[in-house]
Amino acid sequence: MTQKSSGRKAPVARGKAEKEIKVKAEIALPRSLTVKHLADLLGTTPIEVIKRLMRRGVMASINQAVDYETAAAIASDLGRKPELQPEEKAPVAKRMPVSSRKAKGQKPRPAVVTILGHVDHGKTSLLDAIRHSKVADGEVGEITQRIGAYQVTVDGQKITFIDTPGHEAFTAMRARGAEVTDIAVLVIAADDGIMPQTREAIDHARSAKVPIIVAINKIDKANADIERVKQQLAEHNLLIEDWGGDVIAIPVSARTGEGLPDLLEHILILAELAELTANPDAPAGGVVLEARLDNTRGPLTTLLVQKGTIRIGDTILVANAHWGKIKAMFDHEGKPVKSAGPSVPVEIMGLSKVPFAGDIFTVVANERKARARVEEFQAEQQIRTGKSPTLDDISSQIRAGAAKGLDLIIKTDVDGSIEPIRRSLERLENEEVQVRIIHAGSGSITESDVMLAVASRAIIIGFNTRPEPRVKHLADSAGVEIRGYQIIYKLIEDIEKTITGMLEPTYIDVLEGHAEVRASFAVKHGKIAGCYVTDGKVSRGSLARVLHNGEVVHESRVSSLKHFKESVPEMPAGSECGIGIEGFSDFTIGDIIEFYRKEKQ
Repeated sequence: MTQKSSGRKAPVARGKAEKEIKVKAEIALPRSLTVKHLADLLGTTPIEVIKRLMRRGVMASINQAVDYETAAAIASDLGRKPELQPEEKAPVAKRMPVSSRKAKGQKPRPAVVTILGHVDHGKTSLLDAIRHSKVADGEVGEITQRIGAYQVTVDGQKITFIDTPGHEAFTAMRARGAEVTDIAVLVIAADDGIMPQTREAIDHARSAKVPIIVAINKIDKANADIERVKQQLAEHNLLIEDWGGDVIAIPVSARTGEGLPDLLEHILILAELAELTANPDAPAGGVVLEARLDNTRGPLTTLLVQKGTIRIGDTILVANAHWGKIKAMFDHEGKPVKSAGPSVPVEIMGLSKVPFAGDIFTVVANERKARARVEEFQAEQQIRTGKSPTLDDISSQIRAGAAKGLDLIIKTDVDGSIEPIRRSLERLENEEVQVRIIHAGSGSITESDVMLAVASRAIIIGFNTRPEPRVKHLADSAGVEIRGYQIIYKLIEDIEKTITGMLEPTYIDVLEGHAEVRASFAVKHGKIAGCYVTDGKVSRGSLARVLHNGEVVHESRVSSLKHFKESVPEMPAGSECGIGIEGFSDFTIGDIIEFYRKEKQ
């Protein structure tokens, strides 16, 4: 017979334990949780949970995370019937949805507009002219140094402008899950035309799938050539309305104000067509636009509210990683405000730490709920291993009928290689699978390319170009695949096999270390390099590349490795050694030798 539970748990006799604990109820467990959290859910002590984990060969501390399977086993040991707790979708700030104004609680909201373009084509000066202030005059070198957000009122309707330091920041925010923009305004100087950064901005805006309005700025200059800019836009597949296309292009002058009313009118028209709405009474949330640490006021954070309304005194959770209570709030003019609704940018005080641009925030009920969410998030982070898809993944998905497209970023050594590769790849697509080139450019693979790949879930293809070590490290950390090729037909062949679902398993290069050549010595069979190992390690027999001025001049393997006169199997970072490279002797002081191994992907 089972006794009814009183407020306190009665001790269970050892011989009857198995029978009595079977009557206990089911328990819902998340995919991951800390030992302390598991103990609280089971109504026992962390010590008891740790002891049972040890019996199963799992060594864990009180704050360490365990996965669902392990937690379920402990729960079963204690007589509970475990179930996997349905996941609450993590708050992801997408572009504020275009929804019907008839939907319950939905009300019209201001459009959020991002200004993009080349570094000195007048982005901030244009915004400055729109809002009748003098931000550009106070900037170092007249270049935007931070992300700012401002609201202006046009014909009784508000527009929120986001002024970014460049498309890199715009895409970095998207890479962190934040889709903040409804309309992108691409600023091009009429006297300069489309520049490399302009091309990148076009591709980044297209990747975000937002309407683009082109503002052809500086038309007051004597050498302005509006028709040339329109022609260049057509060459980049942006056909303006005057030429039968659907892209709005407005000639403007930030200095004289010419064309600005027309630009604002078209922004309002696009916003009205999109029927932008949000529910100001929904649970509040949005995205961090910028943050900084003030010596007297602590972390100051600029937020863009995307749904609901935030108020002074609210507890907000940022990126599930830290939280704070709003102590003060200011609008874009620095005036104190008590609340902010959808599409409104505000600066707040009260966070415990300085967050990152693009972090997602939500309002939670209280501090206890915030702490619990942070704890759960930290536990999940210890187990989560998400990454972007690789060519092998896409090939498998296509074979299974689960993928319909392949998104690529193409980087080549010279501009002349881009079009042949682009044309060859576009010819490969069929009715079932589409090849989408998100961005194509020349030069080395950069951090901006990696961020765009993260935001677009794209694969980077390098033709006769490669990333620097720090960029490769960023790509590895973000789970972005970078494929390098030196022969066009091999590149085309791999993509063709991918879209037919027949790609064979590939091997990737895993970096082991680098060494700098500081001298060279003649020996009986050629030359060896006197080197300093700058990072990682060098092993005898490992694969190696010799880089001269950043370009690969030879690839083979380490044929000999010596410390003074003694042959050694490997040398760690910070060591000096003599390195022989198979089939190579033309060392130059300052060359870098890169060591790596091949691993099956």
